[in-house]
Amino acid sequence: MPERRPPTTSNWRRIGIFGGTFDPPHVGHLVTAVNVRYALDLDVVLLVVAHRPWQKEGTRAITDSADRLAMVTAATDSVDGLEASDVEITHGGRSYTADTLASVHAEYPDATLFTIVGDDAAAGLASWERVNEVIAQSRMVVVDRPGVPVELPDLTEWIRVEVPHLEVSSTDLRARARDGRPLDYLVPTDVLDVITTLGLYTETDAETDADADADADADADTDANGEADTDTDSGSDSGSGSPGGGKHAR
Repeated sequence: MPERRPPTTSNWRRIGIFGGTFDPPHVGHLVTAVNVRYALDLDVVLLVVAHRPWQKEGTRAITDSADRLAMVTAATDSVDGLEASDVEITHGGRSYTADTLASVHAEYPDATLFTIVGDDAAAGLASWERVNEVIAQSRMVVVDRPGVPVELPDLTEWIRVEVPHLEVSSTDLRARARDGRPLDYLVPTDVLDVITTLGLYTETDAETDADADADADADADTDANGEADTDTDSGSDSGSGSPGGGKHAR
């Protein structure tokens, strides 16, 4: 069967919102996005780059948002149905899911939005900033690890999607880059080219990044914008394979 090509942007009707710090984006993020798109028959999944992930401010050096957007663009350019989004960068200030959804709704008023988060972020939904607006504007999608569904708050009707679990962490990738260890097959080749060209993740930012180990890369980009972050991702920024470990209380 020929691969389904995504419709043009003007015809997007089912849009996934997968937010995160993406510092850097890695194969876990892509595995999550591709599998959620397939499972829910989405026209597109937007990988939304957080402008100011406030929950991480002061814990480590955050790569400039323009550089993180360049990496996400490189990661998604050759993947059908995935798009890098600068909506939070354009908005400016701290990144909150409610604001992101409102901006996407304004551009695609006839579309149904799906907010994609990891299990940690989903479990903390009640703490999100303006959570009622988030629920009102989108369907909530939680990414489960195979065979390990988590108990979720009953604030909304959840859509569960099981995706492969990859032990990939943005925190570990930054450390590997600083130490000169290979990132091959952990990040897409085009992302590695951006990291090299821009000189990212050198030893100069090692001291500020040291505290990241303590927060287990809450980079989990729940940032699915959610209120959590997916840096621990396996699909998140966190590193576990799912989005949204603990990014914000967006």
